[in-house]
Amino acid sequence: MKRLVLLGDGAAHLQALQDFARERVAAAEVTWVTPSSHWFCPPMLAGCVAGRYRAADCQVSLAPMAAAAGVHLVESPVAALDLASRCVRLADGRAVGYDVLSLDTGPAIDRLRIEGAAEHALSVRPVGRFVELLERLLDLAARRPLDVVVIGGGQLAVEIAFALEQRIGGGATGARIVLAAGRDGVLPGTSPRLAARALQRLAARRITVFHEDCVRIDAQAVHLAGGARLACDAPVLADVVALPPWLRDSGLALGEGGLVATLRTLQSSSHAEVFAAGAARRGGELLAQNLRRALGGGQLVQQALGTRGLRLIAEGDRRAIAAWRDWSAEGAWVGLWKERRDRAFLARHAAAR
Repeated sequence: MKRLVLLGDGAAHLQALQDFARERVAAAEVTWVTPSSHWFCPPMLAGCVAGRYRAADCQVSLAPMAAAAGVHLVESPVAALDLASRCVRLADGRAVGYDVLSLDTGPAIDRLRIEGAAEHALSVRPVGRFVELLERLLDLAARRPLDVVVIGGGQLAVEIAFALEQRIGGGATGARIVLAAGRDGVLPGTSPRLAARALQRLAARRITVFHEDCVRIDAQAVHLAGGARLACDAPVLADVVALPPWLRDSGLALGEGGLVATLRTLQSSSHAEVFAAGAARRGGELLAQNLRRALGGGQLVQQALGTRGLRLIAEGDRRAIAAWRDWSAEGAWVGLWKERRDRAFLARHAAAR
């Protein structure tokens, strides 16, 4: 019997498991390795930080989902990936062999890239741990004004800055929120029009933006490349993205942005038995289809080439920014649209919660 291992709890794997629940994978033993028994809905994180959602309302229990799909769930961090022996080595000492491997682990944050970050910064990932530690930050903010520096310029960092300003900022006694976006600026890789709109909204919310890299963090301050010293009670790492060491050191070919390099079939470009959803649009549908075919010896399907999809950026309150190609809009109506989409996204995975 063939062995399929799903490594990670990204959205593509959740979508693939829904497919497996509708029709079990024939003549295969499927194991799902995840770092936690619960999945936190990524689009709802900013709303949770802003106080609009409870953490419990943004999570899905994975055990019922695995049972419905006929999949064996293993909860453990990964220690190493041995491509030569086709084996995933877990942190608890166990080893899980595979014939076909699928990777959908999501990004990690490199706490060692910035001096002092491991000792002094609060990291947004892993999300579950961040949500737990957020309560301590909120308790501290209730006792005195804080200087908070969010480090990063990508969408997650922007959303977290908005959310913290909504939750603990504003007024004479509120926290002061700073976004250290880095030299690439706010929302790098997006349209200039979207970046300009985001900067306008950040300014309207009195969130100060610095376009310099953070080079050091200590107990009292965040230090920028140009020499600026930002007083800081709570540095929040939101964008210093890196591959987990076990994946970085695995020997898999890597592509743009440090993601696993894949063909249009979602196969690794260096190891045909390894698949990775990466940033593929609607990756779960194609992934499920090709995993079945890889196990059964069928012809794999190629991903259709397409343009970047819709982007929705939460502003912490009930407003949001929408962008598609060069078009963008902002307002409460976009926030309502995003909220409905996020709740629908969660509901698709929460039937067995």
